[in-house]
Amino acid sequence: MNDSPGWASPGSAPSDGKEKAIPRPSDPQDGSGPTGQWSPEQPPPGQWSPPSNPGSGPGTRPPAHGWGGGPQRQGWAGPPAAAKPGVIPLRPLSLGEILDGSVSALRAHWRTALGFSLTVSVITQIAVILMQRYLLPDPTSIDPNATGAEALRQTADSARSTLISLAPVSLLSMIATLFTASVVTVIISRSVLGRPTTLADSWAEARPRVLPLLGLTVLVAVIMAAIMAVGIGPGLLLGSEAGAALAFLGFAAACVVMLWLNVSFALAAPALMLERQSIVAALRRSAKLVRGAWWRTFGILALTYLLTFLLTFLVSIPFTAIAVIADGTEVSDLFGGTAPSVGWPFLIVTGIGEVIVSTLIYPFVAGVMALLYMDQRIRREALDLDLARAAGLPGYGDNTPRS
Repeated sequence: MNDSPGWASPGSAPSDGKEKAIPRPSDPQDGSGPTGQWSPEQPPPGQWSPPSNPGSGPGTRPPAHGWGGGPQRQGWAGPPAAAKPGVIPLRPLSLGEILDGSVSALRAHWRTALGFSLTVSVITQIAVILMQRYLLPDPTSIDPNATGAEALRQTADSARSTLISLAPVSLLSMIATLFTASVVTVIISRSVLGRPTTLADSWAEARPRVLPLLGLTVLVAVIMAAIMAVGIGPGLLLGSEAGAALAFLGFAAACVVMLWLNVSFALAAPALMLERQSIVAALRRSAKLVRGAWWRTFGILALTYLLTFLLTFLVSIPFTAIAVIADGTEVSDLFGGTAPSVGWPFLIVTGIGEVIVSTLIYPFVAGVMALLYMDQRIRREALDLDLARAAGLPGYGDNTPRS
């Protein structure tokens, strides 16, 4: 049974091994005749002719009243097409349909989804540029000729400086992702049903769930940090060569556990948004939906992030080149050991590139997550029937049996 309250009245789990009766041909009447309702009197061997219209030509089978005997059908009939009131067909989805569904939803509601994402990205990038210019420390220079303790000290200082610089930027990016994901998830849920939506309606529905979504993200980040601390902590406390080896092994083990948990919790955000689950219940719900489909979920997420990486890479290259030319920065300074001193032209041009990437990536990833969540519910809980009823499709009344 389905234990999830919420979005579009949840479907029930598939019946316990019970299937509907499948029409079958009748048994042979004399134990030796052909299976089915065909006449036991067959023409001699070698006189069969290709199938033709019923009632014409010698050797033509008489029309059967049951299985496969329609007078106007030749060959096997394919399965009926699934209902498609919106951007996806209401049946288990393939990888291509999940990716295409996310793009189709954004294309159909580009003013709402991309307009909101653009606004959030511009505000976020302005804040990042101001922090980079006035608040964050300059990167620590590293002497490539340093050895021994001095090299270790410079490496530690560089790592600490990098973490200090990345922390506020990552926090702003996380908040921007949350706002975009909350609105896009609502847009996807309407697009699946073929219903129009506006930014005001989407934001009104998503706004009460923004703080729980923020709490979910913070809780997952704390869990991952705790796992990493447990993994590398003992090795760092030893402080010897054996401790370094132990820290490396702990780091590898922590990465494996974090990867497994990240995939298991990947559907928590859509469950929290659409089913109105609490934070802990959303994590449990995601783990339940992913159970038994971990590798498939991992593959879809890996391909999604690979596509976003390629898009980021392709957009960043020309904008970085333009920024270097506009700012007069030497390319060797960007990749050398010394900390480059960049000016406003460099920050502004690269910021424009980041805005373009973020405007496209944030809603696309959120759409994939929402459709992956719906796909798992269709596979496990017959959500397609509930969605068809919610869309008002004929033949899907309240008494329609669940698969």
